[in-house]
Amino acid sequence: MVDKDFGGRYLARNWVAKRIAGNKKFKAVDEAVGKEGWKIVLLTRLSPVFPFNLLNYAYGLTKVSLRHYFFASWLGMIPGTVMYVYLGSLAGDLASLGAGDHTRTTAEWVLYGVGLLATVLVTVFVTRVAKKALSARIS
Repeated sequence: MVDKDFGGRYLARNWVAKRIAGNKKFKAVDEAVGKEGWKIVLLTRLSPVFPFNLLNYAYGLTKVSLRHYFFASWLGMIPGTVMYVYLGSLAGDLASLGAGDHTRTTAEWVLYGVGLLATVLVTVFVTRVAKKALSARIS
């Protein structure tokens, strides 16, 4: 079986352990992962408070299973990914305006604006809920 994070568990284990050793947030997350597993992975992926790269290595040091790590990470990254894809699509359409391509109607631009607002609001809401739930679980 292939280990979920060979680098975090073997190659860079000491470096990662030193980086997170003095961090109270990561220590609390580690303890919570021992109790809650995939739930904590999901909540940390929904919350932008924790840097993804360091979390990847830190989870390599925990006992969370590959299956839980993979699916909770995948699910937790969906809201942010949808927002970034939407923003990229909107930016492309806005850039086409400067090139003289006016194929969108006013109603379509209003719909884009409403969609952008809804996407940002949902992402912010999900992030706040995740931060609150995470705080409750790691306190």
